[in-house]
Amino acid sequence: MNDKTTTDDTAHYSLLGKVEGAEKVFLSGRRNRESDLESAVTFFLEFLRGFESFDFKPPCVTIFGSSRFPENHRYYQLARQLGSALAKAGYAVITGGGSGIMEAANRGAKEGGGLSLGCNIQLPQEQKPNPYLDKFIQFEHFFVRKVMLVKYSSAFVIMPGGFGTLDEAFEVVTLVQTGKLERFPIIGMGGDFWEHLRRFAQETMLGEGVISPKDIDLIHIANTVGDAVEIIQQA
Repeated sequence: MNDKTTTDDTAHYSLLGKVEGAEKVFLSGRRNRESDLESAVTFFLEFLRGFESFDFKPPCVTIFGSSRFPENHRYYQLARQLGSALAKAGYAVITGGGSGIMEAANRGAKEGGGLSLGCNIQLPQEQKPNPYLDKFIQFEHFFVRKVMLVKYSSAFVIMPGGFGTLDEAFEVVTLVQTGKLERFPIIGMGGDFWEHLRRFAQETMLGEGVISPKDIDLIHIANTVGDAVEIIQQA
């Protein structure tokens, strides 16, 4: 390896700090091939650690949602009820492992006697794993984490959230739409929160011809926990 590259990359890592390190360096712009190959090795090792860590038998449901909702918020309580109901129905629950909706779903899963899993992410404002996890993995790369959240699940519940939640939601929908993922159910919960998005899809995206009429139905809307569990079981 070129000595200059090694020195430059080391300095770059030092300036960015450990938490922001590898992914930010990789996405910072063009580098030489050797540096990119080194990054590829870190991707492989992170995937390998995830595959080795997650070894469980029950079917699994991934729950996406914001980390910002406090314990007394209605969406937190809804996610907690959902986690419990899924556990009692025999499903493991996996989330991003953080606070808010993620914590609530993991908490409910524990209370329901089920397996509670988390894929946490390292961030500049560090996201700590919530205390209701039977097992969690700490990831540095968002795209590796998203693969793990998709790979082990047979259903996906999307609750209210921000850009990160929408990113996860659209990635799963795209995988199903393009046939890369079997038609596991994708469920939107949170009432009017998802109705606005559904209206945009119908009135604007479908109106402009960028999606097909059948794509509208890729996300099922569930108004209650019972509805969500029934959709998953019927699938």
